[in-house]
Amino acid sequence: MPEEGIKYLPKKELLTFEEIERLVNLLAGMGINKIRLTGGEPFVRNDLMNLIRKIRAIPGITNLHLTTNGVLTAPYVKELKELNIASVNLSLDTLDKERFKKITFRDEYDAVMKTLHLLLHYQIPVKVNAVVMEGKNIDDIYPLVELTKHHDISVRFIEEMPFNGEGAHYPVLHWTYKKILNYIRDGYPAIHKIIDPENSTSANYKIPGYQGDIGIIAAFSRTFCGTCNRIRITAQGILKTCLYDDGVLNIRNLMRSGHTDEEIKIILLNAFANRPKDGFEAELKRAGTTPAHESMATIGG
Repeated sequence: MPEEGIKYLPKKELLTFEEIERLVNLLAGMGINKIRLTGGEPFVRNDLMNLIRKIRAIPGITNLHLTTNGVLTAPYVKELKELNIASVNLSLDTLDKERFKKITFRDEYDAVMKTLHLLLHYQIPVKVNAVVMEGKNIDDIYPLVELTKHHDISVRFIEEMPFNGEGAHYPVLHWTYKKILNYIRDGYPAIHKIIDPENSTSANYKIPGYQGDIGIIAAFSRTFCGTCNRIRITAQGILKTCLYDDGVLNIRNLMRSGHTDEEIKIILLNAFANRPKDGFEAELKRAGTTPAHESMATIGG
């Protein structure tokens, strides 16, 4: 979250829950079976659990996942388990309370840790997402790795996207996926590569004797682009076929202008067929060559 906060949009500019439900039904009919609710933060939307219940009931959607910062999540963890949520990604860049406050500009560390403990208690598969930020949380890499020692949890270290809401932090990204791996290997020489799930965005590793595993995501180096099978639809209904593009289609306007589901399907298929080959091409094609600058707090993890 940028220090100055973000601009919250008028409700009319956001997809309604009914529009989201219609869109997921449409996508399920096209063969999509996995949905992730991310954000921003999903739980800032009132009655999110009602939307989750409706999506869980849509035929063809076999896996519903959630990405959250954990601040507002704890009261709903038991129901998430009852709804058979497939997994929860928890954004957590540090295990130090003071560093947490400096990084997030929020004093919510205890709330996030309560969410983590409840997710583990209810045995919901958990992935901890930690963005590696030079000069901010390098000292947290080993403590985060240690989370996997006694818990069946996946800790994923993510290259920082140097735009991340503020323009370039620095001219060169020093903490690349290679440096992150080498740093972990210095502390844990026995760490070894394991087989990555199909279409995985992370390269995955295991430390012998540890219950969980480690993932490293080359979010800025973009080494996984060739196998990416994801699409993203923002809260405003903007289709992004790549995190680095500036939106290729306004689905909200299509729905509100009376297009039928079949018409929207044809338009979507055309957009999917013309996705860039990788994140570098997507960034080059941004309108007016505007560099990527959005905060991840607005477009989601």
